[in-house]
Amino acid sequence: MFQRRVVLTPDHGADGALLREAFALIRQEMEVPGEFPAAVREEAHQAASSPVTRSLPGGELPDETAVPFVTIDPAGSMDLDQALHIERVGRGYRVRYAIAHVPAFVVPGGAIDAEARRRGETTYLPDGSEPLHPRELSEGAASLLPGQVRPAFIWDLRLDQEGEVREAQVREAAARSVQRLDYEGAQADVAAGRGAAAPDGPLALLREVGERRMALEQARGGASLPKPEQEVVPTERGFRLRFRPPVPIEDWNAQISLMTGMAAAQIMLDGGVGILRTMPSPSPAEVETFRLRATALGVPWPTGVRYGDFLRGLDRHDPAHLALMHAATSLFRGAGYTPFDGEPPPKRDHAALAAPYAHVTAPLRRLVDRFALVTCASLCAQKPVPEWVREGLPTLPEVLRASGRRGSAVARACTDAVEAAVLEPFVGKDFDASVVEEREDRVTVQITEPAVLARASGKAPAGQRVVVRLRAVDLPARKTSFEIAGPRDV
Repeated sequence: MFQRRVVLTPDHGADGALLREAFALIRQEMEVPGEFPAAVREEAHQAASSPVTRSLPGGELPDETAVPFVTIDPAGSMDLDQALHIERVGRGYRVRYAIAHVPAFVVPGGAIDAEARRRGETTYLPDGSEPLHPRELSEGAASLLPGQVRPAFIWDLRLDQEGEVREAQVREAAARSVQRLDYEGAQADVAAGRGAAAPDGPLALLREVGERRMALEQARGGASLPKPEQEVVPTERGFRLRFRPPVPIEDWNAQISLMTGMAAAQIMLDGGVGILRTMPSPSPAEVETFRLRATALGVPWPTGVRYGDFLRGLDRHDPAHLALMHAATSLFRGAGYTPFDGEPPPKRDHAALAAPYAHVTAPLRRLVDRFALVTCASLCAQKPVPEWVREGLPTLPEVLRASGRRGSAVARACTDAVEAAVLEPFVGKDFDASVVEEREDRVTVQITEPAVLARASGKAPAGQRVVVRLRAVDLPARKTSFEIAGPRDV
């Protein structure tokens, strides 16, 4: 007989003070950049009060403030990179996408520029972020906050009725967001058909365009992985874990960013200079191995169905499907940045999108976007790409590899710390779990409540429901120890 399994309430969390100490240690261990040097802070203060726009005669930006842009981000976000406006034009659409004009605040070769090249990207932790740029800029003067006139790169994308981009341009202009929306609130508006989601409102049109772009991605042979996303959530008492349930508007909004990145990639390829976000396609052998895995787990994969379409049909609530989602990570490896100046690179596609793609929509949080945006704006204006951009492009991949590794390691360490803190009172107790990966002497299991992904000693086939027993917790080491107690009664 197994012990009564533990059921944790949704608000069950771990002590905040204890975990903040753990997060501080993680910052130190992983050398996460913290406070900005004095020279960077001083330069940011000056830039916030007097942004520069050197590329335009007299520094004056065209006025696009009459366009009623809106932002859609996680609740509480202050570093707002993108603002959106969509209108119906005949049977098609016009999408205007305002992106924060970080180059207006960063002098090439200056203190902020040098520090950003050291950091690479914003690092996120459960108790706050360590930003790429000083908050005075990233959450203030450069952020597309509502009601504020901001310098921006305005992408102007003309779409046909199917959502295909027929014309794409980017220019520098002054823009203003009229409303800040968050995902859950915006999704509720869509469900009720109110506010910005009223007929032909920006959210209603976002749904139309987003769904058309998703259909185009599927037709191209693109692939996305519906794997549950584990996240740490702040509570009044501390922190808790959950598998984040995405809402549809996140996918629609992501499609606007992806569409813009694909347009940017094409502009740079046509212009013979830029930097792409690339990922190789899985080899036939890797796809065949994954197909055999599906067969072994009893998940039908009809003949002729592409692996991307197969992945879209997986159910994250089915243990066998869940195991396949974890196995499918082998098909999404090798993403990186590919700079070029002259002949376009032979390998230019991002396999998950089945198209060339570039990062241009998050310059407040990611270094590469500033370079790519200036490149695209220069090419569209038929101006020379600045030398600081051309000279910097080859240096970016290594900087971004390092910052990406650091960000992933920090996220995993923080999640491990919260898992250990949440589970410590339950040593000796049993939990329902699903096996998502099997090895010779251990397995990886996913526990639904709390939202834990952990290793367990013992043997069980992937896709099986099991009961796991928590044997020990080592808080300082951020480790938990589980063992398989037996199969779960269904």
